[in-house]
Formats: sequence, C-alpha cells, structure tokens
Amino acid sequence: MAEPFDGMLGDSAAMRAVFVAIDRVAPSNLTILVRGETGTGKELVARSLHRRSACAAGPFVAVNCAALPLNLVESELFGFEKGSFTGAVAAHSGWIERADGGSLFLDEIAELPLTVQSKLLRVVQDRRVQRLGGARDRAIEVRFIAATHQDLPGMVEGGAFRRDLYHRVNEIVLMLPPLRARGSDLDLLTDAFVAARGVELGRTLRLSDAARAVVRGHEWPGNVRELENCIRRGAALLTGDVIGPADLRIDGAAVPRTLAMARDQATESALRAALRRHTGDAIRAAQELDIPPAELQQLAAQYRISLS
Repeated sequence: MAEPFDGMLGDSAAMRAVFVAIDRVAPSNLTILVRGETGTGKELVARSLHRRSACAAGPFVAVNCAALPLNLVESELFGFEKGSFTGAVAAHSGWIERADGGSLFLDEIAELPLTVQSKLLRVVQDRRVQRLGGARDRAIEVRFIAATHQDLPGMVEGGAFRRDLYHRVNEIVLMLPPLRARGSDLDLLTDAFVAARGVELGRTLRLSDAARAVVRGHEWPGNVRELENCIRRGAALLTGDVIGPADLRIDGAAVPRTLAMARDQATESALRAALRRHTGDAIRAAQELDIPPAELQQLAAQYRISLS
C-alpha cells in the first residue's frame, strides 16, 4: 500500500501530481484556490498546505462559508465591537483575526454574498481587518486558502462572484481529480476504509468479490467521502466479517458485465439479506430462500459467509 501523504492516500498519476504541486506551492505566501468536486478532499489539501508552509506553527482556521447564516456572515468573519449592533454585548474577534499567524481556509468561498466579497477583497489585498463597529483596522499575517466545487469563472461572468476577488484568490490553482479518474486508487482507498472500520469494530473485515465489483462499477459522484461513508454503512449492521453487495446499499449500482457476475451478485445478496433478516438462523433463511439447508451451507462457504 502506498504511504499516505499528510493523511491522503493515492498512488495514481493524478494524485501524485497533486502531491508534487502541494510540495512546490506550500512554502509561498500566495493565495491558493483548491478546486474539485464535493468529497474530493479539499480540506485535507488545505491542511497539508498549512502544515508545509512557513506559518505551520500558527493556527489553521477552517470556515465553511456555505454553513454561515446570511445575517451572521460579516460578524463571524470580521468580528465586531461591543455595541455595534443589537445583541453585541461584548467585543468578538472574527475567524480572520483568529487565523493571525497561520492559515485561513475559506471552504465554498463561492457562497459568500457579494457585499462580503467586497470586504474580503480588501483584507486579502491589504492584510488588514476591521471589525464591525470598529474605528480602526488591524494588521494580520494570514495565509489565505480558498476552495470551491463551483465554476467560479462562470460565476464571475454571470456577476455572482467579484472578478477582482477571483483574481486575488486565483493566484495558484490546485485541481483535485474526481475519484472516477483515479484508477487503482479506488481499490487502495476501499481497502484502507475497510481495514480502518475493522479496527474500530475490533475484527478483520473484507469485501466480497461481488461487492468489490459493485464498488468498481459505481461512478461515485460524492467521491472519496461517499466511498468512506458507504464502507462505514456497509459494516455497521454486519453480522459476519465479509461485506457483501447488499450491505453497501449503493443506489444505482452498475449492472454486472456478465451473466455469471449478475448471478453471483444476486445470489450472494439474497443469501446475506435472508440471513440478516433471520439474525443468522441458517434453517429459517434456507426456508425463506426455498433451498435445502445443505445447499445454503454450500453457498455460504462459496461466498465466504460465516454462519453462526
């Protein structure tokens, strides 16, 4: 198995290129825009950039811009002074100030309102921040890292994102590949997630051949995050040690390439589902499947399903 790069697993050419780029750009103080689909690991990349930067000893502050309520975006980012608005009973530092001496990761920056984008532009340009209701601004030393899964150039053309801010955060762009473009990384990540879940549960888990075929055939629109959640879900209610295709519960799983694969997948799924419904009772599961108990035992051995 390939050695993790700051917690990221990948041995494909696409991911090796990402790791090389991180190494090259991390020491600079340029603002970096990390682009990629949802679930590709943009925050992991941001943390790696911070860890390898000159401000690694400072704080790493991550802000999900999409999660900030519209009426609180400015006060949360820039902070506020006492009395600056109703309810401001004490002064409060914002996320930008808290990142002073370190890195500020603005995830889903495209979600910021245009009015806030204007204020953020001044902070990124001048490295100075002014709290709401404040009379003066404060100098800060912050490494800015932004991320989005959206088409920022298209948003700029449509007037939804400021062109000047786009050019400021676009000094260096790191593009993260989707999982479907990472080749053998899919197996690498799958095995790592299965092993990690096994450690959590205190036993050795593995994926059945039929389940692996399903994993390889899925498009994974949610990328690495979706794959990890799928494996965790598949192992959650597992009675044995082998994760089958039915356990994964992948919506719209790919159709098997051959009839033999289809028969195997359907047989294994039906067998596991019946055993799960009858809490491992082989006799009752065989009755439901309308097969002799001896045949169920043979099939269980064939698909490496443990019978309790």
